[in-house]
Amino acid sequence: MHPGPGRRSRNEPVRYDKRRYRRRSRIAIMFGRLKDWRRVAKRYDRCPTAFFSAVALAATVIFWL
Repeated sequence: MHPGPGRRSRNEPVRYDKRRYRRRSRIAIMFGRLKDWRRVAKRYDRCPTAFFSAVALAATVIFWL
């Protein structure tokens, strides 16, 4: 996956960009929350427009809660 922050037992510290790591984490959390919506996770909508509309609706609701 990604290197992420180094561990204490590691001999050589792994360099990472803290800001990038934080942004990546936020995106991963958002995808996890979107997958809580069954309609989005199973992709019941075959039409891409309807699917992206469902994603936008779910993202909006998650953002406001």
